[in-house]
Amino acid sequence: MSNIPTPHISAKLGDFAETVLMPGDPLRSKFIAENFLDDAVLVNNVRGVHGYTGTYKGKRVSVMASGMGMPAIGIYSHELFNFYDVKNIIRIGTAGGLMPEVKVKDIVMGMACVTNSNWAAQYEINASIPAVCSYELLKKAEKCALDLGVTPHIGTIFSSDVFYDSTRDYDKWRAMGVKAVEMEAAALYMEAARAGKNALCICTISDHMVTGESCSSEERQNSFTKMMEIALETA
Repeated sequence: MSNIPTPHISAKLGDFAETVLMPGDPLRSKFIAENFLDDAVLVNNVRGVHGYTGTYKGKRVSVMASGMGMPAIGIYSHELFNFYDVKNIIRIGTAGGLMPEVKVKDIVMGMACVTNSNWAAQYEINASIPAVCSYELLKKAEKCALDLGVTPHIGTIFSSDVFYDSTRDYDKWRAMGVKAVEMEAAALYMEAARAGKNALCICTISDHMVTGESCSSEERQNSFTKMMEIALETA
């Protein structure tokens, strides 16, 4: 296939499993491969974006970093969905809590996204395009979480293009019931819809936009293992 390898992925066709877990941080990808996968093989390292394929409880699973922001995850998910025959991508990352009941280290699953991104403009559809997850993945992930003793928050999340937001006007999002803010899911969901594939975002709350509580960078990289286990059980 002429599209493989891509400018961003050096793997061969068949190197990725049907389901790929996508943390933002390449070191989190490496951590998952080394601590959860059996016989993990490095299948991509272009730009230091670690991608591995191995097995989890006998099932073939891949994990590859997405980098930060919608342009990055949009590129990687597009290539995985359209060129590498990947069927499911589960984003596992961090998010900022917005609602009072969403505490630091809680897990949020994005049923849908609101976004300030212009990602949908490329589709040239004269309407708002809803960024929604795969119901089948969400249903399975919720069951896996409950089986692991975790009750996730499920609902709408905010996918933002801005990390250092000068307005920090989160009241309007809370007023609409938005549970958390992150930077990738909306593009992933739209890429999945366009390709006829499945996507889900599972995030651990690393900091809170109301209380100011936060986790260290080391905790973000290595300690959010429940989120990883839920995604692996869902894969």
